[in-house]
Amino acid sequence: MEKSANWAQFSGLRARWTQGVITLFPGMAVALLVAVSAQFLSEHYGAPAMLMALLMGLALNFLAEKGTRTAAGVEYSARTVLRMGVALLGARISVDMLTDLGGAMIMLVIGGVVATILFGLIAARLFGRGWRMALLSGGAVAICGASAAMAIAAVLPKTDKSERNLAFTVMAVTVLSTVAMIAYPPLSSWFGFGPLESGVFLGGTIHDVAQVVGAGFSVGPEVGETATVVKLIRVSMLAPVVLVFSLVIRAGKLDGDAPEGKRPPLLPSFVIWFMVFAALNSFGLVPESVSTLAGHLSRWALLAAIAAVGIKTSLVRMLEVGGSAIGLVVANTIFLAFFIVVGVHLIG
Repeated sequence: MEKSANWAQFSGLRARWTQGVITLFPGMAVALLVAVSAQFLSEHYGAPAMLMALLMGLALNFLAEKGTRTAAGVEYSARTVLRMGVALLGARISVDMLTDLGGAMIMLVIGGVVATILFGLIAARLFGRGWRMALLSGGAVAICGASAAMAIAAVLPKTDKSERNLAFTVMAVTVLSTVAMIAYPPLSSWFGFGPLESGVFLGGTIHDVAQVVGAGFSVGPEVGETATVVKLIRVSMLAPVVLVFSLVIRAGKLDGDAPEGKRPPLLPSFVIWFMVFAALNSFGLVPESVSTLAGHLSRWALLAAIAAVGIKTSLVRMLEVGGSAIGLVVANTIFLAFFIVVGVHLIG
């Protein structure tokens, strides 16, 4: 009798799991196909993979309409797969990467993250934007571009403009990151920076990891390695920044009122897993091969997620964001570059 009950329970779970896979597969397959296409364009034509995934996703907006077979899988990719990708980023973080930079440079990089977010809150008022856009754009510029934008968007109270603002921010920081990848290496030479200073400048100012690597190694191997380490320090700031944002939002300290929309959890599970993976890697409990694999899986998960975000977002609605939002992201980018350049000069 007990065996029959257990078997019936197992059969029910299997049936629900099978039905879930059938429901989610079409949309997830579309998101992955867009991600693969974006990576192909990136590898063969030098186009930023994140930007290509977003643009192609925007062209497939009809696949996210209610009633389509792909809608559920697209929604799952834009939320759950995104969070998996952010969590896996933690496996690339280690305390050991701080030792070669020195305390002054580390504090400069951390200070750049904090100062840019605070500047974004001030600048948002000047540009007539709300605090949600200020945190989203400021955090994306300060930390790690599209990845940070997606993580921060997950903890902001949801409104009818949330998806639109996220898609816009990802597009803006990716385009600016590509421009910086081309423009900043000659600037580092013009400033007279050595390999260490150039690496800190490039890693501390360019938004996305891929563009940091491209810019750094275009100058030289030593600069590329330093820039990558500096960038990962900025990535490691993701968890504490998200925690602070959650605390401030829950306390209703922004604009003097409790925020509109449903409150997110204090610290989302994907951020906790990010911290767990980072701690395990710092104690040497994550083999290098596993850390490398986690990095690749994270990149593909984030690429598929941003493709899904694009599919969910109407291009017409995204264009409604307006020129002031573009000005805000550009202002944040210029401020971060100015902050790091001045700091490197003073420390040097």
